[in-house]
Amino acid sequence: MRKKVIAGNWKMHKDIKETIELISGIKNGLTPNENREVIVCPPFTSLETAFALLKESNIGLGAQNMHFEDSGAFTGEISASMLKSVGCKYVILGHSERRNVFGEADEMINKKMLKALNSGLNPIFCVGETLEQRENGTTNSIIENQIRKGLDSISAQQLENTIIAYEPVWAIGTGKTATPDQAQEVHKFIRTLIADIYDEKTAGSLIIQYGGSVKPENSSELLNQPDIDGALVGGACLKPDLFLGIINSI
Repeated sequence: MRKKVIAGNWKMHKDIKETIELISGIKNGLTPNENREVIVCPPFTSLETAFALLKESNIGLGAQNMHFEDSGAFTGEISASMLKSVGCKYVILGHSERRNVFGEADEMINKKMLKALNSGLNPIFCVGETLEQRENGTTNSIIENQIRKGLDSISAQQLENTIIAYEPVWAIGTGKTATPDQAQEVHKFIRTLIADIYDEKTAGSLIIQYGGSVKPENSSELLNQPDIDGALVGGACLKPDLFLGIINSI
């Protein structure tokens, strides 16, 4: 049985003081549950502080991005080894904001995926369509293209350490949420595609999260869908009570 994995993407929020307050609130309200995993992904400046606070907990630590080179003249970038040195186990790659705001192409995301996996980091690999693409009926072809290119040269064994997050771009930070049926339909398509690229066993064990305005009011219905294995949470992860409401809905 696949675990439910709830990850919080803090984006560009929270300084050190606010990081301490948020993580303390999450830790204090978390109830034991062997059937789920919780991950927090603060900004780079808070990773070391977060790791120190999380040492005695079962909460995993992730970063929001990384470069595909080990080192070099890449001003403002962070390498996989740097992330590991501050205790990261996970890294979000291919988020729609990296694709659409910062212009990251599938080929670059694939390089990052390979570097993360070869460095011992577990990527949370994001895919998703825009509102225009959904309305013109190309959702599945967009998702398939992102997955095939993003997972190029990645083995089935490496995929065991990968989480895929389906995030419809039109539902991120907009207050709009895909209906449980809409989300399940795309999650099932992704799992079927993974079975085609790899095999049924690999597809059956893959964790596929949903992201896009997830909140306590809708999390239970979304997480009860057969192919939805968790959530990549944005705005609601910035307040302990909201994030815990989603986590504890499992």
